[in-house]
Amino acid sequence: MDDEKVKVKIKVKEKRIMQHKGSVRLETGRLVLRRFAKGDADAIFRNWASDPDVTKFLTWPVHESVEASRRILDDWLLGYDKPDFYQWAIEVKSACEVIGSIGAVALDDQIRKLDVGYCIGKGWWRMGYTSEALARLVRFFFEDVGVNRIEAYHDPRNPNSGKVMQKAGLLYEGTLRESHMCNQGICDAAHYAILAKDYFSSGR
Repeated sequence: MDDEKVKVKIKVKEKRIMQHKGSVRLETGRLVLRRFAKGDADAIFRNWASDPDVTKFLTWPVHESVEASRRILDDWLLGYDKPDFYQWAIEVKSACEVIGSIGAVALDDQIRKLDVGYCIGKGWWRMGYTSEALARLVRFFFEDVGVNRIEAYHDPRNPNSGKVMQKAGLLYEGTLRESHMCNQGICDAAHYAILAKDYFSSGR
């Protein structure tokens, strides 16, 4: 571990509260993670929100019209006024195309924990984009915000979502039977998480 990494590790250990930064622009080799913009409604509807295959194991219904996408987009745009609101558009650099979303769906400042959720259009499945985006968020939340625990869950009938979590460094912690609800009804939930000490000890 280099000196800069050690300094970051010490800095995070010293934090007692999360230092919220909001949905700042982030980048990876292939992606830009940015705030949604007013003009993104058509891409949201076209690329993922209108596809029942994409929403099959999610908790929100398929969008029947672009107006539904505009309504949720308006909520997100209002959310950006708050420093603890984290919702990013996933954009492919090579095409300047918005292909999905990723963000924190729940926060607990007292124990410095957050839950992450993500969604990506079917045309971009199995290309590593979602795990690439999630890994960037893991780095951001641990190194910049001071989170101690990042967690996520998926319906076991959607195992590829679990693979995304594993690739981003989250560890499987167990499956809670019939503990959640998705568009398929009551479902089991396979839970994954990573702690700050896991992240920094890995030398990422």
